[in-house]
Amino acid sequence: MQSLRVGHPLDKCLDMGALVSPEQHERVHGFVEAGRGEGADVFQLQVPEGSEGSFYPPTLVTGVDSTSILVREEIFGPVAVVQTFRTPTEAVALANNTKYGLGASVWSDNLPLALECASSIRAGSVWVNCHNMFDAAAGFGGYKESGYGREGGREGLFAYLKPSWQTQRRPQLSEQEMSLKWGAQSIKQSIVSKAGSGSGAELAAGLPSIDRTPKMYIGGAQKRPDAAYSRPVLSPDGKMLGQVGHGTRKDIRDAVEAAHKAAPGWGKRAAHNRAQVCFYIAENLAARETEFVDRIRSMTGASQSAAALEVETSISRLFTYAAYADKFGGRVQETTLYGFTAQINEPVGVIGVACPDYLPLLGFVSLVAPAVVRGNTVVAIPSQHHPLAATDLYQVLDTSDLPGGVVNIVTGDRDHVAKTLVEHQHVDSMWYFGGAVGSAHVEQISSGNMKRTFVDGGINRDWLSAEQGEGEEFLMEASEVKNIWVPMGSNI
Repeated sequence: MQSLRVGHPLDKCLDMGALVSPEQHERVHGFVEAGRGEGADVFQLQVPEGSEGSFYPPTLVTGVDSTSILVREEIFGPVAVVQTFRTPTEAVALANNTKYGLGASVWSDNLPLALECASSIRAGSVWVNCHNMFDAAAGFGGYKESGYGREGGREGLFAYLKPSWQTQRRPQLSEQEMSLKWGAQSIKQSIVSKAGSGSGAELAAGLPSIDRTPKMYIGGAQKRPDAAYSRPVLSPDGKMLGQVGHGTRKDIRDAVEAAHKAAPGWGKRAAHNRAQVCFYIAENLAARETEFVDRIRSMTGASQSAAALEVETSISRLFTYAAYADKFGGRVQETTLYGFTAQINEPVGVIGVACPDYLPLLGFVSLVAPAVVRGNTVVAIPSQHHPLAATDLYQVLDTSDLPGGVVNIVTGDRDHVAKTLVEHQHVDSMWYFGGAVGSAHVEQISSGNMKRTFVDGGINRDWLSAEQGEGEEFLMEASEVKNIWVPMGSNI
C-alpha cells in the first residue's frame, strides 16, 4: 500500500484518483469511522498535500467480524476489509454471508480447491487468481441484492428478446386498474370446514360418506391448512366435486421454509439424478392416466379426447425436461482472456409458481418441471378453480423418489397467495400466469425486494404447443448465470 500513487485521475502514471463527489467522500468516511467505533483496526495512507478533489486515503481494515457495518455494506471507496479463515468451507461461508453478490475473486495455488470455492460462492462473476476481467462475450451481473439480469454474452441478449410466437403486445393497464387492491383474500364463495362428515345432507348431495378435503403439500407431507376455511371445487354444471383449503400467510411461510431447507441438497444433486426423478414422475403419472383423465373431465367439462390429450402432453413434457436436465448446465465462452471463461447455469433457488386456470394439470407440470430439473425448489399455487389435478399429483410425487420440500403445493385464492409469495424475502423468483393485472402487480411488488419475475402479461399461452409451453425459455428463467474466469500460463 505504501507504493500506491494517488493523484489526478487522468494521469495514467498514477494508481488511484479521487472519488466522484464530496458526498461520496463523506459516505465512505462515515463507514470507516463507524467501523472504527465498532473496534476495527484501521490503517490509512496519507493523501498527498495540495491534492484537489475528493481524495480518500487507501485504507486497510482488520479485526472485524461478520456483523460489522464494513463487512455488511458496500462501501464504494478505496477500503479493503480483511477477515481471516481457517478452512475453505469457512471462507465460502464468509463470502456468502452478505446480501450482495456482484463479483468475487478466489486466490490459491491449489487450482481444484479454487474452482470448488468459485463454484460455491454466490456471485455473478468469480475470477480465479485474477480480478476484474471483462469481455462482451461473457455476461456480467449479480446475485441477490446486487440485481439480476446480465450485460454481455448470450444471456445478456435474452432480456431484449421475446418468443417468436408472441406477436401480440402486452395490454396497457390504466391507472385505475393498477390502483385496485390486488391480492385481497375473499372467502365469500368458501364454506366453513365441518367437524361432522358423512351426514345425510352430504350423502343426499352426492358427496362420499368420507369427507376427504385435500390438504396442503408441504415438505413432502400432507399438512392441514392453517385457516379454518375451505373453498368448493365445482363441476361446470355446479356439482361439488370436493373442497380444498384456503392458503394463508402461515401456509406460505411453512412452504417456503420447507423449500429453502431442501434447496441446497437438491441443487447439489447430479443433473442425471434429477433427470431420473423426473422420469419416475412421468412413469407413475402414466400408470394413473385414466384416473387423471376422469378428474380433468369432471372439473373442466372437457371431452374424453381433450382430457386424454392434456394428460398425455403432461407426461411427454416431463420426459422432455428429464432429457434436458443434464444438457443445460452451461458452456465455455471465448473471451480475450488467455484461459477459459465458463458459463455455469446455477439454480435460482426458491421459485414461487402461480399456475394458469385452464389446462390445470398441463399448466402445473409445464411450470414446475423446468424449475425442478434445474435444481430449484418450488412453492406452487395450482389452478384456482380446478386444483384437484395438482392435489392428486402429490400422490405421484410421493412414489417417485422426489425429496420432501422440492415441490410444495398451497391451494386457495391465487392472487392472495401469490401476493404473499412475492413479498416473501426468501423467495428468489416469482412465476405468475394469471392475467395482465396480476402480472403488473407481481412485477411492481418484486421491484422492492429485487426478485426475478416471469409473467404472462395477459397473453395466454397454448400449453399444448411445444413451441409455447416448453423449451429453453423456461430453462433460462429457472437458471442463474455465473461466469468463472480462469487464466492460464506461468505469468499469472
